[in-house]
Amino acid sequence: MSIVNSLSPRAMAAPESGIVEVVNYARGRKGLLPLWVGEGDLPTPDFISRAAMEALAAGETFYTWQRGIPELRRALSDYYFRHFSVRLPVEHFYVTGSGMQAIQISVQALTSPGDEFVYLTPAWPNIAAALEIAGARSVGVELQFEGGKWGLDLDRIEAAITQKTRGIFVNTPSNPTGWTATREDLGQILALARKHDLWIMADEIYALYYFAGGRAPSFLDIMEEGDKIIFVNSFSKNWSMTGWRVGWIVAPPEMGQVLENLIQYSTSGVAQFMQKGAVAALDQGDDFVRANIAKAARSRDILCDALVATNRVETLKPDGALYAFLKIDGVADSRRAAIDIVDKTGVGLAPGTAFGAGGELFLRACFLRDPGQIAVAAERLCDYIVKL
Repeated sequence: MSIVNSLSPRAMAAPESGIVEVVNYARGRKGLLPLWVGEGDLPTPDFISRAAMEALAAGETFYTWQRGIPELRRALSDYYFRHFSVRLPVEHFYVTGSGMQAIQISVQALTSPGDEFVYLTPAWPNIAAALEIAGARSVGVELQFEGGKWGLDLDRIEAAITQKTRGIFVNTPSNPTGWTATREDLGQILALARKHDLWIMADEIYALYYFAGGRAPSFLDIMEEGDKIIFVNSFSKNWSMTGWRVGWIVAPPEMGQVLENLIQYSTSGVAQFMQKGAVAALDQGDDFVRANIAKAARSRDILCDALVATNRVETLKPDGALYAFLKIDGVADSRRAAIDIVDKTGVGLAPGTAFGAGGELFLRACFLRDPGQIAVAAERLCDYIVKL
């Protein structure tokens, strides 16, 4: 008998990432344009790296605050005041080892084995996997897709709620669809959560990537004291820090000791020198973020305009986030198509099969790259599409 068969059934059930499968297949190829993962083409800016290096050189390498160093929690409070017009005391903020860990810890705090958690799909696959690995059941509710645009169906969400449901996970602006909830959408979801006494886990990592200007609507705009909402977020996208693995949670202060304990028994906190880099990102990084957003908007237009012009692609320019989610005529198996496209064009896309129900016929392209590179990728893809 294989030794693997003696491992935990929950660990054995952890799915292979459909995105990483394609990345591993073609990583490192010459001339590759990698649009498959959610990151840009710029390294972390110098002012962030320099702050971390100075802290490292100063010997800030010891155990540190489990909830995050005071400077970083204050910087997070200031960030929310600048961008969300709310002044949250530092007791609301908890620093985690990535946005993924923020989700894992939140799942651990909110669910028990056998509980259910509703989420909107197509979705970044890690939320469903985090729930299932924790012993909960992920319940996907499909967004509507019509005329190239995604939309919310509140009746579907309510129909998925059972006596075992503990909460609703809402990612807006959405990865991979770009669907962005309106203030009215958020109000309806919040009313539903109040009605059924559910938690909302809000992933607003792309809140600033809102192409109508400003930032996307947030639950922070409408929530009231006592609402059961926990926010998960990351430094990855805004400040080109995907490899740093630093994130945060915004939660009611009453949860503080529970969250600290969960951090203690997973990573025992984020390295202090990395947190100093994160402080610099928040305090000095608004101009960098604005430049990233402007670049994403230009590249979005280049990619989507070119693909739609083929008359073989069904999509609209997304309202937010970093992704074009493409439905291409003639593509019935997006996993096979992603492999074929990277072989024939040198453009790496993520297969829609990786994003759950409703995504099977789609391919995801991340456009947070230099517009010149996106133009080349668009030309290669269009040539491939018109020959299908």
